Parts: sequence; structure tokens; C-alpha cells
Amino acid sequence: MEWPATFAVCVPGRAARLISLSITERIQADATAAAKAKDRERLGTLRLLLDALNKEAKEARGTLDEQREFAVLKRERKRRAEAAEAYRKGGREELATSEEAEATVIEEYLPAEISDDELESLVADALSETGAASQKEMGKVMAAVMSKAGGRADGRRVSDLVRSKLS
Repeated sequence: MEWPATFAVCVPGRAARLISLSITERIQADATAAAKAKDRERLGTLRLLLDALNKEAKEARGTLDEQREFAVLKRERKRRAEAAEAYRKGGREELATSEEAEATVIEEYLPAEISDDELESLVADALSETGAASQKEMGKVMAAVMSKAGGRADGRRVSDLVRSKLS
């Protein structure tokens, strides 16, 4: 079930107000819906996500902002992708498929990836801003691009593009 990021709450006799759901709240609501629908695979994945988000919030000693929540989701998606790859190398196709299904559920809560054209534009801007001309200055360019991308670009993808531009 897809929830809007913001929705109106109407209480009789009072003005409507907008409430914004955090990613954690959306996942909790979806977990409840999955439990009611008896969707075990989805429920299991959502519970793992909630556990990871709650663990991160506990380590942060408070609630997580949206960027930290996205970071947790990306980390979990990356773990699933790596596990699927390892299972494939070990000849365990059914487990690899299960990990990929979990990664697909996680991706539902992440923002859309930045397009290739937009990424190339960000890299070109960062190269001109930093004046980088060699591989030694790749860190400066990466930092500039990642801050502008706002978590919508995979670090490996950015790294590959920056490396090709600096070569």
C-alpha cells in the first residue's frame, strides 16, 4: 500500500491540518496492513526495516531525520543486494531471489534515483567548482556531487562517473 508523504486530517469542528508521515511511520502502517493481509514475506521485510530504523534511532539517542532514515534504508538495500550476489555465487538461487524481493520492498521507500543526464550535469558543475583535474582530487568532487544529489544518487555510480571524467 502506498501512503502519501503528507495528508490532511479533518476533525469535526476544527480546521483541517496537514500531517507529514516519517518513513518509519509509513513502514509501521504498511507492516500493520501486511499483517492484516497475511503477507508474510512483506511483513518480514518491513519488520527488519523497522528494527534497523529503531536501532539507528536508539544509537542516535532520539528520532531520525529523513536523511538518516534514507541512509538506513540504503544500507539495508545494499546488504540485500550483496547477499543475493553471494547466494548466486554459492548456487543458492532461491535465497538470492528472496533477498532481491526484500530489496524491492525497501526500494519502495527510497526516493527515485537521479537520472544519468542530471548526474552528469552535477559532476560537470562540481568539477568546475572544485577545479579538480586529477584522481587525487576525486574526494572533493565526490563530496560536492553527493551533497548536491541529496541522497538520490548511489555512491558507486557517482564514483565511476567522476573517475571517468578525471581520467
